[in-house]
Amino acid sequence: MQQTWFITGSSRGFGRSLVRAALEAGDRVAATARAPGQLDDLVAEYGDRVLPFALDVTDAAAARAAIAEANARFGRLDVIVNNAGYSNVSPIETTDEGDFRTQFETNFWGVYNVSKAAIPVLRGQGGGTIVQFSSVGGRVGGSPGIASYQAAKFAVDGFSRVLAVETAPFGVRVIVVEPSGFKTDWAGSSMTVGDIPEPYESTVGAMHARMRTNPAGPAGDPDRAAEIIVQTVKRANPPTHLLLGVNAAEMALDYSRRQLDEAGAWERVSRSADFAEPYPVDFPADGA
Repeated sequence: MQQTWFITGSSRGFGRSLVRAALEAGDRVAATARAPGQLDDLVAEYGDRVLPFALDVTDAAAARAAIAEANARFGRLDVIVNNAGYSNVSPIETTDEGDFRTQFETNFWGVYNVSKAAIPVLRGQGGGTIVQFSSVGGRVGGSPGIASYQAAKFAVDGFSRVLAVETAPFGVRVIVVEPSGFKTDWAGSSMTVGDIPEPYESTVGAMHARMRTNPAGPAGDPDRAAEIIVQTVKRANPPTHLLLGVNAAEMALDYSRRQLDEAGAWERVSRSADFAEPYPVDFPADGA
């Protein structure tokens, strides 16, 4: 069955690959971007199955208008994809507060704005799928230099878990996509690297070098990932979280194992905080 997609951040990277993958699957796409003219070639190739238009996702009123326009044009919206996002690099200590907040506005509040605008449409038509682009870093954390981006991705995951529970009775599904490194412009011209003071060279500096100066570049193929996402959305029982890339899979599994080990080691201490439980109890040995 032909589906209608609404995809943010469509002019390049994951967004553009996903627009093409959905169109190649025979679907229709409302493709939003700050520079929608970059999608003119897709309009020429796919005609009226693709509707490009401008959208700044940080503008809640604009998000509502875009959802309404796309819904009016196509008659329904089956898949909402929150892909728009970016990151700048600098240590927390020296990051300009305004830049930290501006990144969060796009990476979290943009997701909030578009998701909230889409809920009435999806509820009214009896269902749909919301795809939230996060990152494996939004699961495991700890990437020096990109605190605002990573904090926003954790927030997107928490928001999406609640969104999934609230909208499930309406037939709405929520999928959080967690990629590792992919050959997009995320670490290219769209990323600003601030001054990295000498004390942070071994952490933020090393992270920057891995992202920007690796001659092999990221391992992930965004076109393959886009095809996987389209196929996943069309399944009857998709995962709540879709890891993409070798590093994403390995990092997530390692993180989950370490979390289980830690929770198990501290289980008796954790339980002892309740009135009905034995107290005091022995703490785990330091270094265990």
